[in-house]
Amino acid sequence: MITIWYRAKRAARERLTRRWTFQSVRNGASGPLVSVSFDDFPRSAAKLGAQVLRDFGVKGTYFVSGGRAGLHVDGLDQFVEEDLIEVAANGHEIGCHTFSHLRLPGAPRTAIMDDLLRNAEFVDRVLGGYSMSSFAYPYGDVGISTKALMGRHFPTSRGIWFGVNKNRIDRRQLSAVSLERSFDPAKVSAALDEAQANGGWVIFFTHDISDDPSPFGCEPIRLSRVLNEVLERGIEILTIKDAAQRVGCLQPISATAA
Repeated sequence: MITIWYRAKRAARERLTRRWTFQSVRNGASGPLVSVSFDDFPRSAAKLGAQVLRDFGVKGTYFVSGGRAGLHVDGLDQFVEEDLIEVAANGHEIGCHTFSHLRLPGAPRTAIMDDLLRNAEFVDRVLGGYSMSSFAYPYGDVGISTKALMGRHFPTSRGIWFGVNKNRIDRRQLSAVSLERSFDPAKVSAALDEAQANGGWVIFFTHDISDDPSPFGCEPIRLSRVLNEVLERGIEILTIKDAAQRVGCLQPISATAA
């Protein structure tokens, strides 16, 4: 009974949060765009994932939770500092995923800010002066108050709700398309169709990359097929930061914005 109540409450919160699109921006891109992102991130994303991207000559966005460095979480080896250095050196974007993979709704504001600061300090120490401009919500869990808070600190924040970013773009909760193990290729193709019809921006996300991935990961061959389809359609693949620049999301953030 408690579980049913919790799910219903979360579903209602998610619907309200999705409808709260304050400070959305009009899509300024001249054509469709695609970004590929990896959350957490497991070592396999830095190795096999980066290899797949390299084979296609494109860059991705790696959302880092510094507190997971060197750990084994949910059966997966997480990145080590050398992986983070290599990924950044190869031109991939590093984005923020909080330090401790913090579930934001319900967390005190001070705890959230402390966690973001720890992640920024971790990345700065490892990469030296690197500033993260893209954020992804851990677990895809977001409420209106945390959405507003992230919007004051990052030009873009990515969620996990399925959709294509088009027309007016909610920079505080960008829609995304899952490439997790059970993803439907037909839905990927449909999202790309929609992007081409509307000049939209598709953001793919996954976690580990392996021939036997976790439920949240993707096989290299399936990732390759997706990238091949994108490029065969003539759609440009950019990091989230670069795509955000193209669509007009990288506008100055007011420290007092609501």
